Amino acid sequence: MKRNPQSSGRLRPVDLARGHGLSTQAVRNYEAAGILPAAERSAHGYRTYTQRHARALHAFLALVPGHGHRTAAAIMQAVNREAIEDALRLIDDSHAQLLDDRRTLQAVEAALRDLRPVPEERGDTFVGPLARRLGIRPATLRTWERAGLVQPRRDPRTGYRVYGPVDVRDALLVHQLRRGGHLLEQIAPLIAQVRSAGGVAPLESTLRDWHARLSARGRALLTGAAALDAYLGSPPAPGDGPSVCATA
Repeated sequence: MKRNPQSSGRLRPVDLARGHGLSTQAVRNYEAAGILPAAERSAHGYRTYTQRHARALHAFLALVPGHGHRTAAAIMQAVNREAIEDALRLIDDSHAQLLDDRRTLQAVEAALRDLRPVPEERGDTFVGPLARRLGIRPATLRTWERAGLVQPRRDPRTGYRVYGPVDVRDALLVHQLRRGGHLLEQIAPLIAQVRSAGGVAPLESTLRDWHARLSARGRALLTGAAALDAYLGSPPAPGDGPSVCATA
C-alpha cells in the first residue's frame, strides 16, 4: 500500500497548492523567493514540506489583501530570516499609510462641505480673464497649476495657457477652498476626486466607495496580522524545524 506523505507530517508541493487554488510552480516560486522557509529534499531530490510551510503560505496569502503582494512578501522574507523587528516595521508602515489615507478622506469630506454649486462653464478663457474673474493674480493660477490643481492646455501656436470649462470649474473650486482656509496639499486629493468622478455631484457615491475600500483594507490588515501571529506563535508540528521565534 502506498503511504500518504501527509500521514507522516510531510507535504508535497501539490498538497500545499491544492488548498489555496495555486499551482505547484507558484509554491516553488514562493519558496525560492523566501516567502516560505526552505524545504528539505528527499534522497531523490524531491521537495518535502511540513505544516510549518503550510502555516507560512496561509500567513502570506492572508497578508496580501491588506499589504499588497510586494510588502507581504517582504514581511514573510523578514520573518523567515528571523528579522522580526523588520517585519513589524513593515506592518507598522502599512497601518500608517491606512491612517494617512483616512485623514485624506476626512479632509476631502470637510472640503466638500464647504463647496457651493459651480455653474456649468462654456467656452475657453485665458489666464488674465480668469484671474480677474476670481480676483486673484495670474501668478496664483500658475502656482495652482504647478501644484496640479488646474491643468490648462497650451495653445500650439502661441504657447498661451487655455482654460477649458473643466479647468475653470477646477479653478473655481480651488478658489472656494482656499478662501475656506484649506491648504493646497489638502485641496489636491479633492480635485483629483472631482476629476475622476466627472464633477462634484457624483462624489457622494465615490466617497462611499472610498470609505468601503478603507474599511476593507483595515479588516484585511487584521486578518493578515492574525494569520502571521499564528505562524509566529504556533509550536512546531512533527517534522518541522525550529519554531520561527525560537532563539539560537
